[in-house]
Amino acid sequence: MRRNGFAYRLDARDGAARTGVFTTPHGDVPTPAFMPVGTKGTVKGCTVADLRALGTTMLLGNTYHLHLRPGEELIRDLGGLHGFMRWDGPILTDSGGYQVFSLEDTRKLDEDGVTFRSVVDGASVRFTPERVIEIEAALGADVAMAFDHCPSLPSDRAGVEAATERTHRWLERCVRRHRELGGEERGQALFGIVQGGSFADLRARSVEAVTSHDLVGYAVGGVSVGETRAEVLAAIDAAAPRLPEDRPRYLLGVGTPRDFFDAIERGIDLFDCVTPTRHGRTAQAFTSEGPLNLRNAKYARDERPLDARCDCPTCVTGYTRAYLRHLTKSEEMLGAILLTHHNIRWFHRLMAEIRGGIARGELARVRSEWLPQAEPTTSQPAE
Repeated sequence: MRRNGFAYRLDARDGAARTGVFTTPHGDVPTPAFMPVGTKGTVKGCTVADLRALGTTMLLGNTYHLHLRPGEELIRDLGGLHGFMRWDGPILTDSGGYQVFSLEDTRKLDEDGVTFRSVVDGASVRFTPERVIEIEAALGADVAMAFDHCPSLPSDRAGVEAATERTHRWLERCVRRHRELGGEERGQALFGIVQGGSFADLRARSVEAVTSHDLVGYAVGGVSVGETRAEVLAAIDAAAPRLPEDRPRYLLGVGTPRDFFDAIERGIDLFDCVTPTRHGRTAQAFTSEGPLNLRNAKYARDERPLDARCDCPTCVTGYTRAYLRHLTKSEEMLGAILLTHHNIRWFHRLMAEIRGGIARGELARVRSEWLPQAEPTTSQPAE
C-alpha cells in the first residue's frame, strides 16, 4: 500500500509474525514497533531528544485530554502537535474511545455521541464522531483514530454487539468527515477500529465492516479491559488474520513483553501502553535478570547498574541500584526519570530484537531468550 505520503512495506515473515516499514509524512516506523504514550503532549519524564536517543520512532497523544487542555485550536495555531511539542517524528492520536470505557461513571452515551464531564473542571464536553475528527485534524497527527465505542463488559454479548454495531456506524461518520476535511491529502491518515469483545463471530463481522472502508491502517480495540488472557488472544486470533496484509495493524493499549510476543506471533505491528513509564515512576525496572522493584531493601547497598547488558543512558552512566533506590525512596523526580528512560529503551531494544528474529526466522528463539526477563508483569491502561 502506498498513497498520499503513507505506505506499508512488508519485508519478512516468520509464521504469521511480520516485519516491515510503516511510512508517514513525518518519517518511517520499522515494525513491529512500540509507541510511548504522550497523553498530554509529553511522555512523562522525557524530552523529545531523550525519546529519539532511546530509539522512539512514533508517539501517541490523547485527543480527549488535549482537547480539554490546552485545546486543539491553540495547538493548531502553534504548529500542530508536532510543532507544539517539538517532535518531528510520526504521531498517532487516539480518539477518546478509551475514555468512553474508562470514564463510564461520568459520561452519558447515545447514538449520536458521548457527553463527558471534564476531568479538568467538571464542564460538559460533547464528543461525536464528526467532532472528534475535527479535533484530530486540528492536532495534526500523522494518524487519527476513528471514534469508537469500547464496551466495558467484553463478555456481555448483547452489550458488546450493540457497541460493535455503533462503532461501525460511527466509523462511517468519521470517514465522511475525514474526507470532507481533506484527510490524507493534508497528511493525516485515518485508522478504523475493530470491536467485538470476546466473541469470534462479532470480531469477524467487525473486521468485514471496518475494512469495507479503504483506510491506511486498522486497529484491534476493546481488549485487555477485564477479560482473561485467553480471551484477549482469542479476540486477536479472530481479527488479525482477516485484516489486509498490505496495511499496518495496531493493537490498542496492550504493552507488556508477553503481550508483544503473543500479538506479534498473530500478525500485529503496532503497540502502545504506559507500562514502561508507569513502572518507572513506581520504582520498577525491566532487566536481563527479570523485573526489579527498587523499593526492596536488598538493593540498598547494591553497587551494580540496573542492567549490565543495557545501553540506555541510566545504565551506561553507571547509576547504581543503591542510588536509584535512594532516589525513589526519597521521591526525587530524577529517580522516576532515570527508570523511565531505562524502561523505554528496554522496550525498544526488545522490539529491535523481535524484528531481527522475524527477519532471520528465529522469533521463537528470541521469545525464549527475552520473555523470562520480563515476567511477571501485567498490562496497564492509558494514562
